[in-house]
Amino acid sequence: MNAKPSVPLNAAHSPLGKPTVYRDTYAPELLFPIARQGKRSEIGICGDALPFVGHDLWNAYELSWLDLRGKPVVALARFCVPASSPNLIESKSLKLYLNSFNQERMADSGAVRGRIENDLSAVAGEAVTAEILPLSTRPERRFSEPGGFCLDGLDIDMDAYRLCPDFLRAGGERVTETLYSHLLKSNCPVTGQPDWGMLAVRYTGAAIDRAGLLRYIVSFRQHDEFHEQCVERAFCDILARCKPVALAVLARYTRRGGLDINPFRATFAGEGIGEEEGLLNEIRQ
Repeated sequence: MNAKPSVPLNAAHSPLGKPTVYRDTYAPELLFPIARQGKRSEIGICGDALPFVGHDLWNAYELSWLDLRGKPVVALARFCVPASSPNLIESKSLKLYLNSFNQERMADSGAVRGRIENDLSAVAGEAVTAEILPLSTRPERRFSEPGGFCLDGLDIDMDAYRLCPDFLRAGGERVTETLYSHLLKSNCPVTGQPDWGMLAVRYTGAAIDRAGLLRYIVSFRQHDEFHEQCVERAFCDILARCKPVALAVLARYTRRGGLDINPFRATFAGEGIGEEEGLLNEIRQ
């Protein structure tokens, strides 16, 4: 793994919201890290003592390079960034980096995968895994549905569109269930562009008030934060307010610029839920 980059880890210094000259030859220096700790401190996470395990699953739909004879190759890719990494990777910089392979000659997809893993790991500060996938694996559906109860049909009034954890409450019998909503919307903290997604919550514990959870999800509507930060905030808010025995939270954001980001956070293995990866596998395609 390369040494960690010395660039400022602040979104204001990233390529977001700025005119861009696209590179089409390999340029790993385009990758831009953002330190996770700043936003984590806001929700009471200090240092390396994380209250969750998990990762950020990226799907890339626009990846191409040249083979050694100059013929273009087109593929899909998937990247898995550990939640324990000190940095997240800013999405526009990743898009620019992937574009830099367009006129680069590479021996095969294995060589592409190895180079991407090395570069992303150096920026994230921890080992990142990559898969290069054939176009035949392209998903046909915009959304996949997790097994569970969709909150979107609840007949309730809403008028709070600023983040409000007070909506979260739980009580009564212990259950294990999955609740989800397609009404998640947050905003890029730099450009203000909307980010749309689905939020899925699988837990074991006192039953979470469904109307309250939906109101909480909708309250992200005018909230400014990166995808990964929104999911960590939701995880910590639900854990603190509803006190489940075990919890897994995943957001499946829609694609922008050929990339989608799917952050996943869960309580530690062996704490009673037993299905954290099942939630991810149900909707990863």
